[in-house]
Amino acid sequence: MSHPGLTKIIKKILRPGCDNVPSVLAGCVPEWLQGTLLRNGPGLFKVGDTEYNHWFDGMALIHSFTFKDGEVYYRSKFLRSDTFKKNTKANKIVVSEFGTMIYPDPCKNIFSKAFSYLLAAIPDFTDNNLINIIRYGEDYYASSEVNYMNQIDPITLDVIGKMNYRNHIALNLATAHPHYDDEGNTYNMGTALMRFGMPNYVIFKVPVNEHKKPALRKVKQVCNIPFRSTLFPSYFHSFGMTENYIIFVEQPFKLDILRLATAIFRSVNWASCLKYDKEDITLIHLVDKKTGKAVSTKFYTDALVVFHHINAFEDDGHVVFDMITYKDSNLYEMFYLANLRKETHEFIETNKVNFSPPVCQRFVLPLTVDKDTPNGTNLVRLKDTTAKAVMQRDCSLYCLPETIFEGLELPGMNYKFNGKKYRYFYGSRVEWTPHPNKIGKVDIVTRKYIEWTEEDCYPSEPVFVASPGAVEEDDGVILSSVVSLNPKISPFMLVLNAKTFEVIARASIDASIHMDLHGHFIPTQNRERQPLFL
Repeated sequence: MSHPGLTKIIKKILRPGCDNVPSVLAGCVPEWLQGTLLRNGPGLFKVGDTEYNHWFDGMALIHSFTFKDGEVYYRSKFLRSDTFKKNTKANKIVVSEFGTMIYPDPCKNIFSKAFSYLLAAIPDFTDNNLINIIRYGEDYYASSEVNYMNQIDPITLDVIGKMNYRNHIALNLATAHPHYDDEGNTYNMGTALMRFGMPNYVIFKVPVNEHKKPALRKVKQVCNIPFRSTLFPSYFHSFGMTENYIIFVEQPFKLDILRLATAIFRSVNWASCLKYDKEDITLIHLVDKKTGKAVSTKFYTDALVVFHHINAFEDDGHVVFDMITYKDSNLYEMFYLANLRKETHEFIETNKVNFSPPVCQRFVLPLTVDKDTPNGTNLVRLKDTTAKAVMQRDCSLYCLPETIFEGLELPGMNYKFNGKKYRYFYGSRVEWTPHPNKIGKVDIVTRKYIEWTEEDCYPSEPVFVASPGAVEEDDGVILSSVVSLNPKISPFMLVLNAKTFEVIARASIDASIHMDLHGHFIPTQNRERQPLFL
C-alpha cells in the first residue's frame, strides 16, 4: 500500500480551478458564522515532463470556503504568479524552488551568467507564494518567506499585483507569520543579507493605514538585530509578540550564505543551504516594541529547531512564550516527494528512527535581573510553571523550558488572546508521519487533551473562530478542511464545537481539494479588524 497522506494528492491531476461550488451539508452551520476562510499551499507538482523534488516546491493553489447564511461555498484557483506564468508558458519548470534547482541553459553565456550571480550574491527568488495568506492594511497577500508577495482579491482569488518588500524596506527574506495588534497594525520580521549594508534581522511595523495603498508604503522599522555569525544567519519561520515585546529566537538552524550564493554552480538546491548545528546554543532576543531596544540580559537555551510560535504574554515581571520545538531539522527531509511516495512500511522504517516529534515548550524570561544574584539561582518566580532561567557566571540566563505537550504542530488559538495570558491551543497531531490525521485541543492549565479523527481522513490546521460576544476563551468553532483517501468520502469542511470537539457540521465539496499549509479567516463584517488566522 502506498504511504497514506500526500501520495494521492501528488498523483492527482487537479482541476484548473473551481468557482463557487456549493456544498452538501450534514448538520447545521451556525447562522452567526459569516465570512471566508482562505487557505494556501502547494497544489501542482508536475509541469509538462518536469517534476518538483519537494512538497514545499509545488505551485501555489489558493482555495476558499465561504460561510453565508448557514451554507458553505468552495472556490479554488492557482496563484497566477510570474513563476506560474513562466512555467506554464514553457510547459516545464523553469524557475528554481526550495528543493528544486533549475540550472542555466548551457547554450547561454555562462561567464556572463556567473558574473551577474556573483554581483547579486543573493539570488532572485521565486514568487510562488505558497505558505500563507497575510494582511497589510486592507490588502491580502499570498506569502512565502522571500521578498516577493502577490496581492490577491479575497473573493475571486485573482492576483491583483506583485509586491516586492525591497521597494519599501531593505529585506531579502520575510516571514509568512506576522502579528496583528488590536488597532490593526501588522508586525513582521525579515532578514537583510548582502547589498543592504551590514546584514541583520529586521523587525518592522506596517500601520493599518486605511487611506493609503499599498499599506507597505508606510512601513516603519522597529529594530535591527545583528547576526551572531555574519555568513550564517539563523533561519526563522515565525516569532513571538506580547503587548510590549517582540521575542526572536535565533536558533542554530542556519543559512549558509556562501553556499546559497553559489548554489547554482555547485549543483545544489537552496534547501541544502540550511544546516543545523546541534553543538551550538539558541539565543533568545527580547525587544521593546516601543523603543526598538533589545533587553540587555542575554537569554539562551540549548540547541533546538522551531518553526511555529504559539503565543506569548507578560506575567508579573516575566515574559512567557510557548513554541513548538524539535531536537533536529529532519522534518524538512521527510517532505521530499521521493520520500513521500515510498510504501508505508518503507516510509516508517526510513523515518521513524530519525523522526523528531514536535514538542510544545514554555520558556519564561525574567524582566528584572539583579547582577549580584548568586550563580545557579533560578530567577523565575511564577508559581504555575516549572520553566527556569538560571543565572550564569557571566550574568547571562540559561533558560530551561517546561514541556506542555508532545505531538502537535501547526498551532492555533483564539487570536483575541494573542499577546495575552491564555489557556487553550489547537493543532494538528503529528506522530510518525508529517501528515496529520487528527486535530486536537490542549488545556494548558489542566493538561487535558481532546481530539477529532476519522479513518482515512487528513484534516488541515484547525482555525478558531469565536462566537459573537464570546467571553470564554474557547467559546466558538474550529474549522478544518479535510481530504480523504477513501473514494467514497468527498473532501469536506469540518465545523467542530471548540469546547467539546463535537461535530457541528460537515460540508462535503464535489471538487479536488489539496492538503495545504496555512490560512486566514476573514469575517464578513468588519473583516479588516478581525485577523482570525494562523
